[in-house]
Parts: sequence; C-alpha cells; structure tokens
Amino acid sequence: MEISNVAVFGGGTMGNGIAHVFAQNGYKVTLIDIKQEFLDKAISTIEKNMQRQVKKEVITEDQMKESLTRITTSTNEKDAEGSQLVIEAIIEELDPKLKLFKKIDSIAAPEVIIASNTSSLPITKLASATGRADRVIGMHFMNPVPMMKLVEVIRGVATSDDTYRTVEELAKKLGKTPVEVNDYPGFVANRILLPMINEAVWALFEGVATEEAIDTVMKLGMAHPMGPLTLADFIGLDVCLAILEVMHEGFGDPKYAPCPLLTKMVEAGYLGRKTGRGFYDYSK
Repeated sequence: MEISNVAVFGGGTMGNGIAHVFAQNGYKVTLIDIKQEFLDKAISTIEKNMQRQVKKEVITEDQMKESLTRITTSTNEKDAEGSQLVIEAIIEELDPKLKLFKKIDSIAAPEVIIASNTSSLPITKLASATGRADRVIGMHFMNPVPMMKLVEVIRGVATSDDTYRTVEELAKKLGKTPVEVNDYPGFVANRILLPMINEAVWALFEGVATEEAIDTVMKLGMAHPMGPLTLADFIGLDVCLAILEVMHEGFGDPKYAPCPLLTKMVEAGYLGRKTGRGFYDYSK
C-alpha cells in the first residue's frame, strides 16, 4: 500500500515532532487533537524547529514553507478518514489509548495501518481494541523526533510481515533507522534507559551525591551527552514514572520499582522542563 497521507493523533512533543518529520519528507499530514489551542501550539513549535533547521542550513526557507503547507490541523477525529497510516501519540496511559484505537478502527478504512508511538505499553493489547490486529504496530520515535535517527518498530503478536515491512520502509524514507523489536514492557530503549535513570534518582535520594555530581560522573566518566537526571527532566518525570510502572507491573520484578523520590516529585507537579522545575530549576 502506497502511503501519502498520514494522520497523527496528539499535538504534544512527540506528535508535533512526528508531523514535522512526515511533512518535511513530502507527506500530507492531518494533525488531530482535542483543542485548537493545543494544535496552534503544535504548529508554532514545528515552525520554530524548522526555523532552527533553516539557520543550520539543514533545509531552505522555501522547503520550510512548503513543508508547513502540508500540515492540516483538526479537532475532529473523523478527519483521519482518507489517511493510509494513522499514528497515535497521545498521553502515555493505556485506557485513553485503547479508547482512541477503537475509534480509529471505526473511522479508518480496513486496509489502513494503525501505529502507536507508545514508549512502553503493549502493542498486542492496543491491537485488541481493533478488528485489524494484523495491521497494528508500534512506531516508537525518539525525542526530539526531527533530530533522532532511531525508530523502534514493535511487532504485536498478530502484526503481519507485510505491515512490518511497510512501516520499516516508511521509516527509512523518513531518514530514520528502524530497529525491529518484540512486544515486551519498555521494548529495548526504555527497558535499558529507565532503570539507569531510576538508579540515578536512588543515588540522589540516598544522598550519595548531588544532582550536578551524578550528572557530571555520567557525562565525563561514561561519555553520555547529558546526565541521567537532566535527561529525566527532558523526557518528563511523569513519563519516566509511567514507563517504570509499566515495566514493574509487566515483569513483576522489584528492580523496576520507581524510586520514592521520583513518585513524590511527580505528585508535587515537578515534571521537568515542561513545568519549569524537575531535578533542576528551569524557571529562569
């Protein structure tokens, strides 16, 4: 199936990044969210990020303008009709995703592939909300989407080979590197990354070292581009907590249990960069 029109549900950090990349690579994109203000913010973010690319001479001003014309916004779920691929990139919670998958299944034509950008939730479970489990797949982009090359392509139990090959080839056309992953909690990236971040939070919680010291050790000692606590703030502490809880429940292994400090910070609303405060203060 030839894909030229893509619908993206969710205009947040991941959703607008996905829309950005598809539009920049010649695809028509319908970006859908529940409020117009969310969509206006998404378009503003996409434009700012493309302007950065122009300044860095990654793209030209004309290419930016042309890419932006390919993106249409809507608050009507039915506007996903006519797309050959629908990508879900809403909140990282199972119930809202299941409800959305059921709606998409009723809107999209039977041959349409439905992909989820989930970072940890089971693709097989999401597929169960549809009548097309063979055409449901995980397409986990990395943040920031326009810059990061990796896409984890996650097979559910029923995902067909044809669906996998279509999505794998599509990721390559976007300039990404697809990696095949099976459907287990956290997949590969977060199964390895989140325990490291969680251990850094434990080290802070137990008074082993300060935030700056922990991050400096990992940057200078392990050659990480940013420390784990800075990275957690970038990802969002609520997202980190949600992924750890999925893995803890999915595997039943105490090594994935979130540090109490992480839980308390999320309860306090200290979610990282997006709220102005996490392990570091971003208010200034």
